[in-house]
Amino acid sequence: MVESPLTDRRSFLRASALTAASTLAGGSIFAAPPLPPGGTELPVIPGVTWKKAPCRFCGTGCHVMVGVKDNRVVAVTGDREAEVNKGLLCVKGYHVGMVLYGADRLRTPLLRKDGQLVPISWDEAIQIVAEKIRAAPQKFAFYGSGQWTIPEGYAANKFMKGGLGNNHIDPNARLCMASAVTGYISTYGVDEPYNCYDDLDHCDTLILWGNNFSEMHPVLFSRVVDRRLRGQKVELIDLTTRHTRTSQQADHVLVMQPQSDLAIANCISHQLIERNAWDREFVARHCNFRGPGTPQTLKGEAITFEQFRAAVADYTVAKTAQISGLSEQQLTLLGDRFADKSRKITSLWCMGVNQHTQGTAINNLIHAVHLFSGHFGRPGDGPQSLTGQPSACGTVREVGTLAHALPGDLRVDDDKGRHKAEEIWNLPAGRINPKPGHHTVLMWEKFCSPGDTEGAIDTLWVQVTNPGQSLPNLHKLFNKKADLDGKFLIVSEVYPTATTALADLVLPSALWVEKNGIFGNSERRTQQWFRMVTPPGEARDDCWQTIAVAHKLLELGTEGMKDRDGQFLFRQTDTTGQEIPVWDWAHYYDTNVDERLYEEYRKFSTIKHKDLAPYSVLAQARGLRWPVVRQSDGSWKETTYRFIEGTDPYVAPGKAFQFYHSPTQDDRALIWFRPYVAPPEVPDADFPFWLDTGRVLEHWHTGSMTMRIPPLRQAMPGAYVEINQEDAQKLGIRNGEPVLLQTRRGELTIAAWIDGRGSCPQGHLFVPFFDERKLINELTLDAHCPFSKEPDYKKCAARVLKVVT
Repeated sequence: MVESPLTDRRSFLRASALTAASTLAGGSIFAAPPLPPGGTELPVIPGVTWKKAPCRFCGTGCHVMVGVKDNRVVAVTGDREAEVNKGLLCVKGYHVGMVLYGADRLRTPLLRKDGQLVPISWDEAIQIVAEKIRAAPQKFAFYGSGQWTIPEGYAANKFMKGGLGNNHIDPNARLCMASAVTGYISTYGVDEPYNCYDDLDHCDTLILWGNNFSEMHPVLFSRVVDRRLRGQKVELIDLTTRHTRTSQQADHVLVMQPQSDLAIANCISHQLIERNAWDREFVARHCNFRGPGTPQTLKGEAITFEQFRAAVADYTVAKTAQISGLSEQQLTLLGDRFADKSRKITSLWCMGVNQHTQGTAINNLIHAVHLFSGHFGRPGDGPQSLTGQPSACGTVREVGTLAHALPGDLRVDDDKGRHKAEEIWNLPAGRINPKPGHHTVLMWEKFCSPGDTEGAIDTLWVQVTNPGQSLPNLHKLFNKKADLDGKFLIVSEVYPTATTALADLVLPSALWVEKNGIFGNSERRTQQWFRMVTPPGEARDDCWQTIAVAHKLLELGTEGMKDRDGQFLFRQTDTTGQEIPVWDWAHYYDTNVDERLYEEYRKFSTIKHKDLAPYSVLAQARGLRWPVVRQSDGSWKETTYRFIEGTDPYVAPGKAFQFYHSPTQDDRALIWFRPYVAPPEVPDADFPFWLDTGRVLEHWHTGSMTMRIPPLRQAMPGAYVEINQEDAQKLGIRNGEPVLLQTRRGELTIAAWIDGRGSCPQGHLFVPFFDERKLINELTLDAHCPFSKEPDYKKCAARVLKVVT
């Protein structure tokens, strides 16, 4: 007898907590048993103190309570006081404390000499980094991530753009949510969702656009499961390219052809016009129509409704069925839902939409369908992107650690934005370079090119990410470094990785609650925590590393490390005005550097109505959703929904909706038309399969942390290629057998999993990327969206061959 998906999920969550438990007496990390319903009292364990922190993993932003004894994390449980997760954690969250204690933690700086990494002192390491940068500052690049804390990212951004006048700084979030950024900005004029997770508690229909919600954001998905368990009707539509665990819960599973989501969205708009079911009043008052222009551009060009009607008229149900592989009935179902104004519809998406050579376009179109239909602005009725990293929003999108950006949604190529940043940073006029730096794919391409190539990067510093495993087309964008002279790779890390394998200098870093921190999650919630334990050996905070290098450059005479008053760029003083030497590790925690950097950064947050709460207020809260505005009684109030009168304090009375940073500067959002564009690489006679990549429930990103957590590694010990049963039969492949997977860029021998946890349609393959022993990104494509520059990991042509032993 096969268990129902609902029963299976409940059992899985229960088993996750039980599996996580282990005894404190043994000195191991354990997840405290979930609290009973309604309970708020933390487990009483002798000698254990509990403190709050956001989880270290995904962008959901779950809060945990961390139990500490004798300078060691010994317990973790869900935080019942947190609105995000209400005490629930996923299987990764229950084990998050274990990430600190892998046997191979990096504990001392390492320099490559004669091909081997050998220990050196921190003084020597900082000197080396500074000298490499000073030798050619414009050939230096900084590569970070959405795992940087807000102060870490802010320090790196100020160091590069405000100090070196160098914009070659970009995050790994370019690889996962850059298309969401360009989609929001080109639709509303400002980045990030207007809505929040509360929509999951109110929607009647949840549409997942290429998002395996149950495995990638399981705690959020549990809100839908919980509503159903309480007897509420929540319709789930899974628009996907393969059957997943999410599909098991769905009322409708719509298996589409890769990249056909563009045509599907246009088809919905066409149906609304044909039925006269679009929201005329909302559109007339609050929206403008926009076309792509010729050639297509991010800003596009103004079009009329009649031009919009003509453009989408080509996407009839019959034609779109041919493009997408969906039936006419399935396409009509989507039209029915958006035509029904009594229904509240939430659309969610993540990597399936963003990692797309037309990523900006499909982001535009999902927003457009909601705006055009009027499914916008009520709780449970609107579009929202999700992120995969704990601070992709807070540190990348808000702090502006992208190559073109500045904090507060400002840009380096905008005069007013540069001047405002120079004012806040107290810099001499003209310090900030007006030319955007290299985006991620170009940065690594230039690092893996000879030093005399135009725009070449010779020294590259990586913090808080693992590009040796996560970049696409690794042979081109990473592995080539090994064959080039004059390239110097610096990696700040906590464990040996595929990236440290090619590093010339490795700097051991503090991790999670071994340092102070602030994250910003997917619903605009800013979350703070304090250091709870000290890092092992000589591991040190990434933020300190950046400041220490900056001060060493100052000592070497680099003028950019001074502000316009001649003071150190990161100067901090005590109450008497004496400088605190925060570049000296022995004095770094003499003050709260996080708080000081954050309060400086807060000055940027009010520029575009993204007001952040004071640090002292965050310290008392389980995160607050910006804009956070001070009330007449002195309290601070968060904002659940932006742009809506009554919930957003910046919407003028009587406006109902006000898109106050509108791209057209008239308080209106844009309804885009973007055409269907075929993928850059499609299956053919030589490579007849579609190859898709992604994640699994048990592991996070490249697995550099979760693969060191024994229960998670045991639950999912290695990567595999998911293959359809009929395809396997034709090729003579049996479950678990090794197969040879090939693309035009590389090949990989990997075990086959036939209709396992997920199920691919015929002609499709799926491989997760968490396993550093199986580098699937040596096979993926580096083609990217022309606007967001985000690569497409979700579709390329491949072949699979039976391995004859």
